[in-house]
Amino acid sequence: MAAFAGPGFLVAVGYMDPGNWATDLAGGSAFGYTLLSVILLSNLMAICLQSLAARLGIATGRDLASACRDAYSKPVAITLWLLCEIAIVACDLAEVIGTAIGLNLLFGLPLVWGVILTALDVFLILALQKRGFRRLEAFVIALLAVIAGCFAYELSVSHPAWSSVAAGLVPTPEIVTNPAMLYIAIGILGATVMPHNLYLHSAAVQTRDFAPTPEGKRDAAKWATIDTTVALMLALFVNAAILILAAAAFHTAGNTQVAEIQDAYNLLTPTLGTALASTLFAVALLASGQNSTVTATLAGQVVMEGFLRLRLAPWVRRLVTRALAIIPAAIVAALYGESGTAKLLVLSQVILSLQLPFAVVPLVQFTSDRTKMGNLTSPRWLKFIAWVVTALIIGLNMKLLLDTMGATGS
Repeated sequence: MAAFAGPGFLVAVGYMDPGNWATDLAGGSAFGYTLLSVILLSNLMAICLQSLAARLGIATGRDLASACRDAYSKPVAITLWLLCEIAIVACDLAEVIGTAIGLNLLFGLPLVWGVILTALDVFLILALQKRGFRRLEAFVIALLAVIAGCFAYELSVSHPAWSSVAAGLVPTPEIVTNPAMLYIAIGILGATVMPHNLYLHSAAVQTRDFAPTPEGKRDAAKWATIDTTVALMLALFVNAAILILAAAAFHTAGNTQVAEIQDAYNLLTPTLGTALASTLFAVALLASGQNSTVTATLAGQVVMEGFLRLRLAPWVRRLVTRALAIIPAAIVAALYGESGTAKLLVLSQVILSLQLPFAVVPLVQFTSDRTKMGNLTSPRWLKFIAWVVTALIIGLNMKLLLDTMGATGS
């Protein structure tokens, strides 16, 4: 277990990044505990899809990007690469804004300067990569522990209604019929199941040493699935904790419009009666932004090398991606301030959700192919679940697009 632990936690980071904070806070303050069922469903979908990504990497010795390049024509592969790069930039956008907000809350640094300062995290990435993959994983897990510890304290002082929490885990039809609720729900889905994480996981599991025999691969897949499940259950706790905190502290007090992280920070102390609540909230946010930075960089390298056979120096790759995220974030922060950055955060998560099918469909297709997977081909029950998850993702995205176009037309 210890030998295989790590890749799951590396991808779990993407499931509790600053983008999750925006959507979970908005959902909890506006609709109470109702959207907890969406977080639970998204997490179960994530466990299914990430386990498939790990199986693909172990069975074929190739990451998802390389598998796409081999299976599809060049125009299709280039299109998939471009869509994935858009998803990575959207993810990085959330990390830039989240880190800038964390710096603003803890040290009073203006948002625009915080956004620009995030360009320097390239040096953090370089320092970690030089120390090896295991050290990098240890750094990520340490920050995850900080985030989880902060929210365990927040829950202990917010005193949520646990019977309502349990009721919120059961889905209701209103989630689909209410356009405002559906928008946040798809934002939560986009923030939870991230397309670039599927590419990263299929590559990260290959850093483990296992026998390249059918038995060795099956054993490796078993431990990788356990690693994934444990790590993503931690992500479920953090995401649920953010929404429960927003519901308990804000929704029940009538503050149903708390969609901005800064508002949540300012309201936590007077609402919960302890200054430590706001401070730990900001510390967890900063840890979340830095953690997500590491995994987005690694995923970007996997995607570019897999699709294009192009390997850039890590610092070049990092600066290009970060520049594409910093420019819009800095403009919005300068022109619209806190409200603009909050809306940009939620929008980035919806963009991620819209990119999901283009990573999920190839993944499910490849892991169902016995010629590629051998004895790790998905059994019938897993194929069925995977295709249902895929259909659900596409269906929700189509509903969102139709509602959005209808609202724009009216």
